[in-house]
Amino acid sequence: MRVRREVLGDAHVDAAIAKTTPFTEAFQDLITRYAWGEIWTRPGLDRRTRSAITLMALVARGHHDELAMHVRAALGNGLTRDEIGEVLLQSAIYCGVPAANSAFAVAQRVLE
Repeated sequence: MRVRREVLGDAHVDAAIAKTTPFTEAFQDLITRYAWGEIWTRPGLDRRTRSAITLMALVARGHHDELAMHVRAALGNGLTRDEIGEVLLQSAIYCGVPAANSAFAVAQRVLE
């Protein structure tokens, strides 16, 4: 939970926890333990790199709500606005121009 809070912020995590229902409780537990407890804490990549990879993956899959959240997280993890733009620019080649176009729109809203 510590890393999840450090990356996403207390407000986001508190809101996610507040919205947890008996139906979603197992999923919240899964992402907290595995995504934030196992993957984001591994020593092989720093948080800046993990943020860049996460942005690219979210662009590729078209997960715009998650993308907005992770653009904010990337800033907190030390990526600059210019570096986020470079990640999104590279996503145009590997994920497609329409996906990158949508991603730039999402990121622009977050960065304003």
